[in-house]
Amino acid sequence: MDRIERVSSQVAYRNNWMTLREDVVRRPDGTEGIYAFVDKPTFALVIPRSTTDEGERFQLVEQFRYPVGMRSWEFPQGTAPGQVEMDGVELAAHELQEETGLTAGTMTALGFIDIAPGMSSQRGQVFVATDLTEGEPDREHEEQDMRSAWFGRAEMEQMMRDGRLTDAQTLAGWALYLLHERSTGNA
Repeated sequence: MDRIERVSSQVAYRNNWMTLREDVVRRPDGTEGIYAFVDKPTFALVIPRSTTDEGERFQLVEQFRYPVGMRSWEFPQGTAPGQVEMDGVELAAHELQEETGLTAGTMTALGFIDIAPGMSSQRGQVFVATDLTEGEPDREHEEQDMRSAWFGRAEMEQMMRDGRLTDAQTLAGWALYLLHERSTGNA
């Protein structure tokens, strides 16, 4: 055995967005222990990108994030209600429209990110959305304080440098976007 194996599992807590599990595990040396973690479905993170006469721009959303007690700028992202797993492209299109009102003509998958693999099962799939059409957002009740805005590349990257944009998923998504740009020759 070269990995940790589950012996048993129990749900300690569950709501519409997450499940807290506590598993009895067997380690590679045969000893048993307990591993608690947050179990969540895969989420989609969308990088809305538009090119105008003024240049390239990206749309971010801002909302209050209760656990850290502050407002946070980030790329649109989320999971399906009720902890349901959805097709990545379908989920990305849903989150984009829900949070920003945008509809993408093209949705390109960039890769996957793991949120906190030491304490959560959640993975995210990152997309860049282009050929955008504007519309009205259809936000969930929990997103009533959300707002969205367009930012140029330089302004957005400055927000990352000076600590105004700190969302880890957004930063990881941005890294995948830059790799995609480099591999397609658009850098």
